[in-house]
Amino acid sequence: MLHSIWRYRHFILASIRGDLRGRFARSRLGAFWFILHPLAQALIFSIVLAEVMQARMPDIDNQAAYPIYLLSGMAAWGLFSEILNRSIGIFIEQASAMKKISFPRLCLPVIIWGSALINHVLLLVAIAVIFLFFGHFPGLAWFYLIPGMLLISVMAFGIGVFLGVLNVFVRDVAQFMTVFMQLWFWFTPIVYLKSVVPEQFRPLIQLNPMTPLVNLYQDALLLNQAPSWLSLWPAILVGGVAVALSFVVFRRASPELVDAL
Repeated sequence: MLHSIWRYRHFILASIRGDLRGRFARSRLGAFWFILHPLAQALIFSIVLAEVMQARMPDIDNQAAYPIYLLSGMAAWGLFSEILNRSIGIFIEQASAMKKISFPRLCLPVIIWGSALINHVLLLVAIAVIFLFFGHFPGLAWFYLIPGMLLISVMAFGIGVFLGVLNVFVRDVAQFMTVFMQLWFWFTPIVYLKSVVPEQFRPLIQLNPMTPLVNLYQDALLLNQAPSWLSLWPAILVGGVAVALSFVVFRRASPELVDAL
């Protein structure tokens, strides 16, 4: 499967360009809409919760600390949710192309992966500009975002492909994940700090594989600090298992995938 993806690399690159153009066709602002949506959501949360959370961010005197904390976490979550959600429905969305054109089906989620990474980099550039207005200058810790992006995208890709194959045969998967992703978002310390979570819910926060990855972004962008590398092992384990499982399921279901569509 990996060899076939490599042979179709030019098709994947061309499809990524086509996906980016198609998403913003006939739009005067183009790719800015992808940046504006998460920024607007973060602005709403900041306005509503800034006064509450500002008092609960210890040892940080910066008045813009909470907006920076929020934007950092939402950037990490945005990359994860885009790859996962789009991968779940990609085989159904591209059913007609899969029936008419012969190409490795695994190319489809890879195209989503590449498109999401480009959008994420554009968002980070916009966030860096916003931080400058806050008087918060990016530091060398931004380079820690590279392994963070890799781990987030690998985990989202593995889970997304696995669920995307299941969604072809059982359409309830996509509906279930719409609700589950909302719960997952609120069990991830993006809008709030881990220190304000009641004691009985903290084990759930710690077991969440997105928690250390979101913390990586928050530590790098807000505190200009390196992440706790040991805390990333759950995310690495979940991502590796998810990718391996998705490849096994995809390989076994591939002959019946088109017929089920």
